[in-house]
Amino acid sequence: MTEKAARLPHVVIVGGGFGGLAAAKALAAAPVDVTLIDKRNHHLFQPLLYQVATAGLSPADIAGSIRAILARQVNVRVLLDRVYGVDQQSRRVILGDGEPLAYDWLILATGATHSYFGREDWAAFAPGVKTIDDATAIRRRILLALERAETETDEARRKALLTFVVIGGGPTGVEMAGAIAELARQSVSRDFRHITPHCSRIILLQRGDRLLPSFPHALSAKARKGIEELGVEVRLEADVTRIDNEGVVVGGERIAAQTTIWAAGVMASRVAEWLGCKGDRAGRVPVDADLHPDGDPNVFVIGDTAACTDARGRALPGVAPVAKQQGQHAARAIRAALQGHAVKPFRYRDWGNMATIGRSRAIADFGRLRVSGLPAWLLWCVAHIWFLTGHRNRVSVGLSWLWSYLTYQRGARLITGDIAPDLPATRELAPALGRKRAGAADFILMD
Repeated sequence: MTEKAARLPHVVIVGGGFGGLAAAKALAAAPVDVTLIDKRNHHLFQPLLYQVATAGLSPADIAGSIRAILARQVNVRVLLDRVYGVDQQSRRVILGDGEPLAYDWLILATGATHSYFGREDWAAFAPGVKTIDDATAIRRRILLALERAETETDEARRKALLTFVVIGGGPTGVEMAGAIAELARQSVSRDFRHITPHCSRIILLQRGDRLLPSFPHALSAKARKGIEELGVEVRLEADVTRIDNEGVVVGGERIAAQTTIWAAGVMASRVAEWLGCKGDRAGRVPVDADLHPDGDPNVFVIGDTAACTDARGRALPGVAPVAKQQGQHAARAIRAALQGHAVKPFRYRDWGNMATIGRSRAIADFGRLRVSGLPAWLLWCVAHIWFLTGHRNRVSVGLSWLWSYLTYQRGARLITGDIAPDLPATRELAPALGRKRAGAADFILMD
């Protein structure tokens, strides 16, 4: 770092998601040094993670290197590290590997993770989808269930393998259930000899009285009709009381299922703990109109980590447009402070809300204009391709969707890793095989 650069104010951004990247890009021409810290080296387009989980897209289609994205921005450096705390008094960020990092302004955009509402023991049996690792693990579960069902002779076991339960009726749950239905009933069923389109059972459980509660009632009703036409069984006011490796218990009824997916809730990261303040029920940090926690003008909390309201006092949703606009606002505020003046309070501009249900099915709410069916689905496709990071990803996703639409095929049906530990038959044979080949250095099985 040059002597001139060393005198520049230092902006530290924690998190390379939508909000963090938006803030870093908006500071491109500002007279500041920017350090962006993330525990992963890639930016992830989370709205399409469910398509990786259902073999519609490859991980590389929806992710990009943070360093590559910001490579041309000379005032930014990227650190791969974990943040363990913030010392507001001395204005330092506590890192896992490096020395504490001093800041003049701090932007916290650390996102959220799964919330099991106090039942963390359910996580092992009902994984959520927040990272690429989550998505590929779920893809593995789904595809392995189909592979095992192809050769399973026990009828009860086969039904459990072909039963998929999605918990949560928000956009993620609806999109996941619809994608699984298309995968299990249309794409994959043609490739197997003993799985017909009617073998699979997909169940969507929603604790509330309707799907997609953030949408108007009329669009929610259309979404339910559309997803049921795909063959998804929708259960409203479904209270899940148990999840284990055999399935779920809903209202006293046991549903035998080998694949359960969680899409029912999120919990903010530990930023409230770092700042020594009390978070809301989801762990989000209450912020003022300028996105500062407890009036600290040198810290901004944005995205899923912030408990922020609109002009009507309604909580802002945890969606990408909110995070991006908040990141841009934080950057504007820093630039304004460097010039000795302030900016207007943050105001979210809501351009609409969309959710896809399946092939040629979607809903879109633009206020007075409400769209459903094929037009909404085309709008959803265009919007998601447009907001992807990088031209390569836009082209790749566009071509993948076009191919899937024309052929009903999914090109990412890969089961990675060794399947032997997961196959019951293999585990039963393991001791005998191990004894038979005990002297072979290249073939040792351990139960």
